[in-house]
Amino acid sequence: MGKTGEQSTFILFLVYFLAISAYAADIKHLNIWPMPKSASYGYKTLYLNNDFELKTDGSKFNDASKILNDAFLRLIDVVKGTHVIEAGTSKTDPSLVLKGIHVVVLSPSDELQHGIDESYKLHIPEKGNPLYAHLVAQTVYGALHGLQTFSQVCHFNFTSRGIVVNQVPWTIVDQPRFSYRGLLIDTSRHYLPLPIIKKVIDSMAYAKLNVLHWHIVDSESFPLEVPSYPKLWNGAYSVSERYTIADAIEIVSYAKRRGINVLAELDVPGHALSWGIGYHALWPSTDCREPLDVSNEFTFKLIDGILSDFSKIFKYKFIHLGGDEVNTSCWESTPHVRKWLQKNGLNGSEAYQYFVLRAQKIALSHGYEIINWEETFNHFGSKLSPKTVVHNWLGGGVAQSVVEAGLRCIVSNQDKWYLDHLDALWQDFYSNEPLTNITNPKQQALVLGGEVCMWGEHVDGSDIEQTIWPRAAAAAERLWTPYDRLAKDPEQVTDRLSYFRCLLNQRGVAAAPLEGLGRAAPEEPGSCYMQ
Repeated sequence: MGKTGEQSTFILFLVYFLAISAYAADIKHLNIWPMPKSASYGYKTLYLNNDFELKTDGSKFNDASKILNDAFLRLIDVVKGTHVIEAGTSKTDPSLVLKGIHVVVLSPSDELQHGIDESYKLHIPEKGNPLYAHLVAQTVYGALHGLQTFSQVCHFNFTSRGIVVNQVPWTIVDQPRFSYRGLLIDTSRHYLPLPIIKKVIDSMAYAKLNVLHWHIVDSESFPLEVPSYPKLWNGAYSVSERYTIADAIEIVSYAKRRGINVLAELDVPGHALSWGIGYHALWPSTDCREPLDVSNEFTFKLIDGILSDFSKIFKYKFIHLGGDEVNTSCWESTPHVRKWLQKNGLNGSEAYQYFVLRAQKIALSHGYEIINWEETFNHFGSKLSPKTVVHNWLGGGVAQSVVEAGLRCIVSNQDKWYLDHLDALWQDFYSNEPLTNITNPKQQALVLGGEVCMWGEHVDGSDIEQTIWPRAAAAAERLWTPYDRLAKDPEQVTDRLSYFRCLLNQRGVAAAPLEGLGRAAPEEPGSCYMQ
C-alpha cells in the first residue's frame, strides 16, 4: 500500500473512532429500527446475566408449540453471536444484573392470520430484586416483535467483554401502523434454495415485516410439486430446482414461527407458459403458449386442483391470483379458441374478465379471499368480487381509486418499491406513502399496507440479500411506524438506518451499503457506519 493509501485508511479509521466515541458519549441516541410508536429511556447501564432466562409466569399462552421459547433462544443467539462472551456476572453488583425477561402473553392462541394484534409493551427497569425486563403482548406474535426490539437495545461491551443494556430505564409501547407489511420473492425466474428462503425470512423478522409473498411460478419455470397434477413441475428448470410439498410446508411453518404469513401466488391466466410443459392442453396451441386456454374446461379443473392442494399448505386467508400483463391476441388468432369466443359472444378483453372472475370463484370456494394485480381493477374493477384486494404496482394514484370504489388495496408501486429497480434509492423507499391523497378515515382503513417486490430476473442465492437490504428496511419503517413519528426528510434517519444495516451484517445478513444504487459494493476501505 502506498503512503497516500495509508493516510486515507488512517483518516477513515479516525472518523470511525470519533463516530463511535460520539455514539458512546451520547446515550440519548436512539438506534431502534423501525422506530417504535413511543419510547422513553434513561441514562443507566445494566449487565445481561450470563444465564439470561425467559420467565412466563401469569401468561395465558402455554407455548406448547415452543414458538415463544424458540424465539427467546434466537434472541440469545443474535445478541451473543457478534463476539465471544468472556465476562461473567457473578462478581457484578446484583442490582446491575438483568437476570432475564418476563413475558406475559394475554391470548392462549398461536393462530397467525391477517389482522391479529401485533402490539407489545416493553419495560426494562433500573431497579428490581431480582431484576427482569418485562414484556406484555396480546398475542405471541406481538411478543416476538418485542423480543426483536429488546435485541436491538443489547450491545457487546468491550470493557466488560459481556452484553449490556444502555439507556435504562426503557419503556416502549409499540404497534404497527399497517397490518400488511410484505416482501415478494420470485422463485420462478431463478430457483432459491430452501436455506436462502429461510435467511430471507429471518431478516424480514428483524425489520418486523410480516408477509412473505411467494411468487412461486411464472412463464419461465414451475418448481412446485402439486400432488393433484404431478406433471406440473416438469416445468422446473431442472430436477434439482424444485420444491416438494414438504418443502412448502416447512417454509410456511418456519415463517409462522417468526410471525410471518406466507402469501402464495398462482398468476393466471398470463405468465403461465411453464404450466404447459407438463400438460400441453393448457396451451391454446404450440404457437400460442400463454395465456392459459380459456376455452378448455381442463384449465379450470386444474386451477381448482392446485388451489385445493394449496389450501392444505397455505393457511393465510389470502391467495394471490395475479391477473397482470395479459395479452389476449393469440386467443383471438387460435382457431378453436376464436370459435369458443364467438360461441359465447366474447372478445379477447371480455374473455380475460371471464377467466379472472371464474378463477376468483374457484379460490372463494376453497375459503380464500383474493389478491389480484391492478390490471384487473383497471379493466373491470366493478365486476371483481368484493373480497378482492387490488395490488397496485404500475404507479401512483391507484390506491386512491381502489378505495374510492370500496375495495381494499396493497401498495407496491414499481417506481418506488420494486427492489429489482437498482436505481430506486433507499430515500425513495422511505418516502413512499401508501395513503397519499387518501384523507377519508374509512378509505384509509381499506389500504391494508404495502409490499416491496424482489423480482428475480437478476437475483438468485448469490445476491438476493444485498439487493433486498437495506432498502426494504426503509419501507418497513414506513409501514410500521406511526405517520407522525416518521421523518419528513429521509436524510434525518440516515445514521439510524446505517446502524441497522450494520446490525444486519453482524447477524450474517449481506445488507449492502446505503450509499450508491441497490446492492452497491463499498467504494473504499472504511467503517460500516460510514457507508
